[in-house]
Amino acid sequence: MFDKILIANRGEIACRVIRTARRLGIRTVAVYSDADASARHVRMADEALRIGPAPARESYLSITAILDAALRSGAQAVHPGYGFLSENADFAEACAAAGLVFIGPPAAAIRAMGSKSAAKALMEKAGVPLVPGYHGEVQDPNLLAAKAAAIGFPVLIKASAGGGGKGIRIVTQADDFSAALASCKRESAASFGDERVLVERYLQQPRHIEVQVFADRFGNVVHLFERDCSVQRRHQKVLEEAPAPGMTPERRAAMGAAAVEAARAIGYVGAGTVEFICEPDGRFYFMEMNTRLQVEHPVTEMITGLDLVEWQLRVAADEPLPLAQEQISLRGHAIEARVYAEDPSRGFLPATGTLSHLQTPAEGVHVRIDSGIEEGDAITPHYDPMIAKLIVWDETRERALARMLQSLGSYRIVGVGNNVEFLSRLVACPAFTAAALDTGLIERERDYLFPASSEAPIEVFLLAALARLLRERHEGRDAHSLWAARDGWRLTGAARRVLVYRHDDREERVLVTYEAGGYRLECGGRSVQACGELGPRDELRAVFDGSRLNATVVVARERRHVFLHGRCWVLAAVDPLVRRAQGREAGGGLAAPMPGKVVALLATPGAPVERGAPLLVLEAMKMEHTIAAPAAGTVKAFRFGVGDQVSDGAELLDFEVAPA
Repeated sequence: MFDKILIANRGEIACRVIRTARRLGIRTVAVYSDADASARHVRMADEALRIGPAPARESYLSITAILDAALRSGAQAVHPGYGFLSENADFAEACAAAGLVFIGPPAAAIRAMGSKSAAKALMEKAGVPLVPGYHGEVQDPNLLAAKAAAIGFPVLIKASAGGGGKGIRIVTQADDFSAALASCKRESAASFGDERVLVERYLQQPRHIEVQVFADRFGNVVHLFERDCSVQRRHQKVLEEAPAPGMTPERRAAMGAAAVEAARAIGYVGAGTVEFICEPDGRFYFMEMNTRLQVEHPVTEMITGLDLVEWQLRVAADEPLPLAQEQISLRGHAIEARVYAEDPSRGFLPATGTLSHLQTPAEGVHVRIDSGIEEGDAITPHYDPMIAKLIVWDETRERALARMLQSLGSYRIVGVGNNVEFLSRLVACPAFTAAALDTGLIERERDYLFPASSEAPIEVFLLAALARLLRERHEGRDAHSLWAARDGWRLTGAARRVLVYRHDDREERVLVTYEAGGYRLECGGRSVQACGELGPRDELRAVFDGSRLNATVVVARERRHVFLHGRCWVLAAVDPLVRRAQGREAGGGLAAPMPGKVVALLATPGAPVERGAPLLVLEAMKMEHTIAAPAAGTVKAFRFGVGDQVSDGAELLDFEVAPA
């Protein structure tokens, strides 16, 4: 076994590898960019070396910088994690040439699966079923359009070197093919340095099921059962679970055998995932093979009781697989939810900011959290905006669902937009609980998953007021002065005051009367006798008219984040004497929804455009976002050119609405 390894990655996967390495007595070396100088994986590792500035191409994607760090550190092996260079055959070869063990498959296997087109040709020879489509090397747009027409719409355009949901477009009619192809090629080139694509029949209501495989250098290949990854947004996974609901023993055996055959066909070694797309009648087709550990590997670990990173390390150290196929068993059900800094209501746009407050569910046998983020850390536009992976396990799917809902309800995130409430709705969605799974579930269930904004209940305003009063009382006690006490005592009788809070456009006044042992709070026609206690992490144990209510109230400047019953209500504290302006004046521009780079200008200044017409394409976090015309009108001028970096909220162009 190795004495020291370097982890050529960042965030939660780097922390994940460090935990296993530490358990096995292996020293770890972290690498970091300037943006990650104080990141959690840097703090956790035994050593850490700088590899460059924030942009990934100049740091985490720099083979030269990473190899230099590995050699300087004296590491014997390099673990690539996932993403970045994990599926880069040149990197695997460069490690070997430098005398370093690459903790992953051989370069030849990576190359065989690195091109989706070449991989499908190999799988066809191995007898693994394929989706009908064009997987050739010729990339002439006219040929691709002709192939799409022959396949029949709808079709899927997919980056040949793609992964992670990037470089994918669904085209429903021939007229849209050319624009979708150009957009897909741009995103593919930006994300993978390769603009080649393949075209396939787009399956209606398919399930995305993948099989975890492992192989060693002695010819042993096993599978560790399947995972269902059907619940996706923008072709990226949101929830994963193992085993796949409704999977019969016969189909599990068939898919497992096909996955093992796929691994054997390319002389695979190490951890890999064979992804299948499945039709409602049970037919399954090879989609791609990921030649690395997957983000969702924890659900497999939870149902098998195995540490897949440990298996990677042992196989890379030339040990045989720890278990044979018949020794691997499955128990219970596991679900993983990806907690992201993003705004589901705005098309899941990534969010940035500093995690000023972060509380997570308690970990244990049933609950696991994999994260590279701690309170005080920043989510930057440079890398994937994942905050954590929340994984739960229980004996049955129903019990695992209940645990997931409970755990999501325990999350407290302040400082950056996030998808926790969306995940709670998704887990509770009747279609998901009934296991009616396919890749279109989120879009199909939009009415349930994206409800109209609701009014905050009166309890939220009462809790915000009580938390403030309890903080004032505590601060007064700490001041060690009778004059600083904030207990409402008055010589002439009970003191009264008004606290004002705003939620969206609604404003509520809380009338406070100080009483012995507590307060009388009046708001929205309700009057309660209130008292309570504040915990060290802003937990509020409130008592209203003798009934206990547990919540968390976090203060962030003038805002009060009230966490109650699995939801977070954000109130603005209003000073009745100095009211702040509500809202801002509308301008004649269209603003950037997030920081990014302008990659295309799609309209001609001065020319009329229709409502919904694409005007500009912004690339952020390796994904494209199209800015569309809000109404019929004219683009007067673009304020930025192709290649320019823009900040969040920057006015991108001047737009004039056509007269009615």
